[in-house]
Amino acid sequence: MNRLLCVTTSFWALAGCAMQSFDPAADSPASSDDTVTADDIGASQAQVGVTASAIQRVFVIALENHGASDIYGNTTSAPYINRTLLPMYGRATNFIDKLPALNSEPHYVWMEAGTNAFADHTFTTDNDPSAANSTSSTSHLVTQITAAGSTWRSYQEGLNTTTGNCPIAASGNYAPKHDPFIFFKDVVGATPSKTSAVCIAHHKPLTALATDLANDTVAAYNFITPDLCHDMHSNSCAGSSDPIKQGDTWLSTNVPAIISYVNAHQGVLFIVWDEPVGSTGTIPLIVVGPHVIPNHASAVQYTHGSLVKTVEQILALPALGTVASDNTFSDFFAAGFYP
Repeated sequence: MNRLLCVTTSFWALAGCAMQSFDPAADSPASSDDTVTADDIGASQAQVGVTASAIQRVFVIALENHGASDIYGNTTSAPYINRTLLPMYGRATNFIDKLPALNSEPHYVWMEAGTNAFADHTFTTDNDPSAANSTSSTSHLVTQITAAGSTWRSYQEGLNTTTGNCPIAASGNYAPKHDPFIFFKDVVGATPSKTSAVCIAHHKPLTALATDLANDTVAAYNFITPDLCHDMHSNSCAGSSDPIKQGDTWLSTNVPAIISYVNAHQGVLFIVWDEPVGSTGTIPLIVVGPHVIPNHASAVQYTHGSLVKTVEQILALPALGTVASDNTFSDFFAAGFYP
């Protein structure tokens, strides 16, 4: 397939590029030296902060509890991932779990700070945020983003009056353990509060994302968490007994608009899982963007700290000490288009 077609901003062309299903048996990584020919797409930088990067907007979708072997090649439960995303974009084959003995929450905190251990608290449970289950550390990604004059936002599915506009309380299929920012006191307050002004200013329900994309009012860094029905975590939700299929269907509904946006606004989408529950294998990561090498399987070793370090490089931030030795996701991009 002509690579120019794969970087066009048209959704129908995107669908056309994805006609060939991903075949794990033919999993041969492309060279990171391959060059994709594409026009630079201009975008306003005023609302997100100016960086020197070729990438101006970052989106993260966090999913749950599956290893790479559960996802890659599973066309029955994950047809959108395998027939549309993987042939067109990049995937990691050596993303390791640094916290194999721990549950979700410490992994999400790691996606924000490159560690789950701080001077005043180590995260080991899935408990809601509280004065005891939070940290006063300011050494984390969104504090860096704010200090640099850039912007960030968390889009969470399932928010309501019980969760609060600063969603520190569980309700229905919303789980605080999957929102990393609410465990940092400089976001939620010394005693985490639903009325924290900083937290409220940086949180929106997922239903607001479509409008923000259409109006070009998303932040420089956008973290998206589906609810427990859609993050591949649970099989107890109506409509399906297959949690992977529920999540794949959610992706097929929500990701096309993000793809259209990142193609038009120099963006990138990272779809990452928290842990390979029940598996000793690696964690899936899918990298989506107009200058990602198509059908590229990266064997570089990554961790959740790699996500932090990659966002730091894209937004021209200094690397936290906790992620200094982590590899970035540069291997996924055509020459000249990272960071």
